[in-house]
Amino acid sequence: MKKFFTKINLVLLMVVALFTTSVLSGCKNKGNEFVIGMSGPLTGGAAVYGLAVQKSAEMAVEEINALGGLNGYKFKLVATDDMHDPSKVSTNYASLMKQGMNFSLGCVTTKPCLEFKNLSKDDNLFFITPSATNDSVPEFANGYQMCFADTKQGTFSAQYINSNYEAGSLTIGVLYRAGDDYSQGIYQNFIDAIDTTKFGNVVVASFNEENPSSLESQVQSLKNCTLVFLPIYYTPASTFMTQAKDIISPNCVYFGCDGLDGIDGIQGFDINTIPQEISYLSHFNSNATTGLAKEFIDKYTAKNGKDTLNQFGASAYDCVYAIYNALKKAVEAGKNVTPKTSVSELCEILKEEFKTLSFNGVTGNNISWDSSGFVNKEAVKYIVKEKNS
Repeated sequence: MKKFFTKINLVLLMVVALFTTSVLSGCKNKGNEFVIGMSGPLTGGAAVYGLAVQKSAEMAVEEINALGGLNGYKFKLVATDDMHDPSKVSTNYASLMKQGMNFSLGCVTTKPCLEFKNLSKDDNLFFITPSATNDSVPEFANGYQMCFADTKQGTFSAQYINSNYEAGSLTIGVLYRAGDDYSQGIYQNFIDAIDTTKFGNVVVASFNEENPSSLESQVQSLKNCTLVFLPIYYTPASTFMTQAKDIISPNCVYFGCDGLDGIDGIQGFDINTIPQEISYLSHFNSNATTGLAKEFIDKYTAKNGKDTLNQFGASAYDCVYAIYNALKKAVEAGKNVTPKTSVSELCEILKEEFKTLSFNGVTGNNISWDSSGFVNKEAVKYIVKEKNS
């Protein structure tokens, strides 16, 4: 009887061992290609951002593979849908790791990416987000941003206004979403940096809902402003503009951040009916006529049309090339870089190369990073629509 139980125990141990090996092997890269993982809103209200990132990253991957990949290894993008919902990120992350993720574009939007950064820290997985702007996204050493952090978006916007407008020439207003990390973070840094001795106090209005149906009271608060700063996403911004078009002066300037990217393509919103200038701080001009930006636009629109052309995608395209260029440097320096190299080892290699990495991309020239993972490149004011004459 004892021998019988011993045999059963032995069989059970072998089954457990085989199951464990199978599970673990399913979580490892098979070794024939580098896997770039991402989580983003591929469906839902923010899908224009996630799809732009997915399609642009895939385009960069295809180009790199056409050149032979890296050291004979091809690249592959694996995209998962989080619908801009942080609660979905843990499942997506586990799925990406099971599919052999070597490094990542993190998440497209901020709240999901804050969840992603905590998960990736434990694995020491390198990620560079194209568009999650919160300052704490690159809190840990494995995280980087290709986009401007909220602090810089708010600060750069204020600095642009401080430098380009005469004293007393503006009555400045701000409309932001209270309780939203993205909106409130940019707003606060804008307020801290704007020169109130030059322009006077800023008129502030806010709202709480993600996509309010009415912003009429906020329009009334801001109706005498000649520049309204809009650190919000394009859907509530379009609501505000529609309800303000006959109340706020047509000479007013609407000036936002990357959340306004794509406002000229919203279904049911005719931007040409808005008499005011609409502009935003950007690192990408979707109407560029020269340079790498123009090349990207031509390739992207030929492949995907214009509906999802925005700076989120342009930034993702640069993210893939940043990873590729850093790994190429590492290979040239004699470092062991293959898809079978552990996630943590690849992260350490990429971190080391990012200390000195600088390249010209679609979203800027001489793109580089500081020790905190924040990107260094020029910010420009991009005019989506001139004021009506």
